[in-house]
Amino acid sequence: MKKRLIAAFILVMFLVTGLFINSNYKSTEAASKQVLTYINGAEPRYLDPALNNAADGANIIINVFEGLTKVDVKSKKTVPGMAEKWTVSKDGLTYTFYLRKNAKWSDGKPVTAYDFEYAWKRALDPKTASEYAYQLFYIKNGRKFNEGKAKASDVGVKALNETTLQVKLESPTPYFIDLTNFPTYFPVRKDIVEKYGEKWQTDPKTYIGNGPFKMTKWVHNSYTELVKNPNYWDAKSITLEKIVFKLSEDERSNLLAYEARQVDGAEGIPTDEIDRLKKNGELKTAPLLGTYYYLVNCKMKPFNDPRVRRALSLAIDRKYIVDKIGKLNQKPATGFVPYDIKGISKDFRIESGSFLPEKADLATAKKLLAEAGYPNGKGFPEVEIIYNTSEGHKKIAEAIQNMWQQLGLKVKISNMEWKVLLQRRQNKDFMVARDGWVGDYMDPMTFLDLFTSYSENNNTNWSDKKYDSLIDLAKKTVDPKQRMKYLMQAEKILMDQSVVIPIYFYTKGYLLRDYVKNYYISPLGFNYFMYAKIVK
Repeated sequence: MKKRLIAAFILVMFLVTGLFINSNYKSTEAASKQVLTYINGAEPRYLDPALNNAADGANIIINVFEGLTKVDVKSKKTVPGMAEKWTVSKDGLTYTFYLRKNAKWSDGKPVTAYDFEYAWKRALDPKTASEYAYQLFYIKNGRKFNEGKAKASDVGVKALNETTLQVKLESPTPYFIDLTNFPTYFPVRKDIVEKYGEKWQTDPKTYIGNGPFKMTKWVHNSYTELVKNPNYWDAKSITLEKIVFKLSEDERSNLLAYEARQVDGAEGIPTDEIDRLKKNGELKTAPLLGTYYYLVNCKMKPFNDPRVRRALSLAIDRKYIVDKIGKLNQKPATGFVPYDIKGISKDFRIESGSFLPEKADLATAKKLLAEAGYPNGKGFPEVEIIYNTSEGHKKIAEAIQNMWQQLGLKVKISNMEWKVLLQRRQNKDFMVARDGWVGDYMDPMTFLDLFTSYSENNNTNWSDKKYDSLIDLAKKTVDPKQRMKYLMQAEKILMDQSVVIPIYFYTKGYLLRDYVKNYYISPLGFNYFMYAKIVK
């Protein structure tokens, strides 16, 4: 009886919302047609590899494009992609990549080394305004070109011929090969981009890729449809015929769609459903190399005072948030760099130490606030926390609102669409804003160079010459132990200044039918579905 009532409720909800009930992509068809339907999250802001900086867009991009290397879903390691092999000079500064002769774009044209040279220089070009341009600063003169101090011809990436790409680095970079399977390093077609401008990435007809799938439909704010790319060099290894990425950030509707068997999987879990989904075995979790945190606008009074920022951070009970709201085995963030990254001899997080308590330290927070001139919150302006629409984000914001009110502060919380939040953060139009970062590679640098003065992803309005210097030294230092010491010193500055307010270290909760095999959820937050298959 109870099951019938639940089923009836779900059916009514779908008829009312109209979100999924008319979908042609039902999971009952999945096995015979090898069609995977997955709710990917919000409508991506960008599907341009040079401009995207969010996981929702990257999950589509990695299926439509491929870099010089790719991630093997079985070994979880970096393996040859568009490049069948490469060599590295003895000094670690010059990489030579040899592209596959059968590498093709989805329209059948050959993928060449010139495509990579164009794409990387385009991402570095200040006119492109790529927030991820700094990921290419490892390339010789990449930063100088981005800052207008060098020409494109000075950048250390050059196609020697159609199948040979030579890359010269500023200094030895042990994780450079891993970077080449990151979306910012993917190739794009010069003729397509220059002909259609910014619109090239919004129309399936012009969204030409070189990966295992190609886009055939994009119904904005509804779904994208990817079909197997017959021109992909490894097409014989691709079992799925189609991937349909539903675009919805409504966690409640997403769960209803999953339980009504309208989709095979979904991102985002309503927090009040986590216990039930754990109990019935539906909920899956994966480790993520990431940090959930709040940004503080460090130039806006009174947040320009480090004592104020420190007080706000100390007033947060991180243990309560992960135990009572998160419920996905997250760990309280006592620093910014998460666990599971090797430091000098053990975990970086352990070696760098704890900068924050797991539980709130209200006494110290109140003392710091008083020292800053706001005893018991007197004279402090109303604080606004902005976050993107999500039940989980809302509950965390409400909890922190209550915690900060214990300092005598007035706090309001404001939710908004994901795109609006991104724009406000980028424009520095906020007091306190929700943010999160999942690493781009397995190294502390991917978290710490976010806050350099030259990082387009640094939305804090904070900069520090000593901090920049330590990051630059770490990027140039060959000695791995000394390099880690520089990074630990940099994190100490970041945390002593309370530039950001870390809350917890991520895990990923998701729903996916057991009949979906051969997929990989990477610690970097990407869903590698390209080699998946449906077995019933």
